[in-house]
Amino acid sequence: MGLALIAVSLMIGFGALGTAIGFALLGGKLLEGSARQPELAPMLQTKMFLIAGLLDAVPMIGVGIAMYVLFVLVPGMA
Repeated sequence: MGLALIAVSLMIGFGALGTAIGFALLGGKLLEGSARQPELAPMLQTKMFLIAGLLDAVPMIGVGIAMYVLFVLVPGMA
């Protein structure tokens, strides 16, 4: 039971950490690309929002798996 709770917290925590790092890198590269070629800024921003949506889907899947472990697998262990 205790190890399952640690596993769930690690899944959610590392998913959030990875997403935060990904968004930071993505935003930095967007600003860098927009500073180098300002005429491409609207296209870069559109692509950034597309990638941000895909990037945000990964921790949502991790949270779903963590909730499955917490509410389905752990009560079945008892």
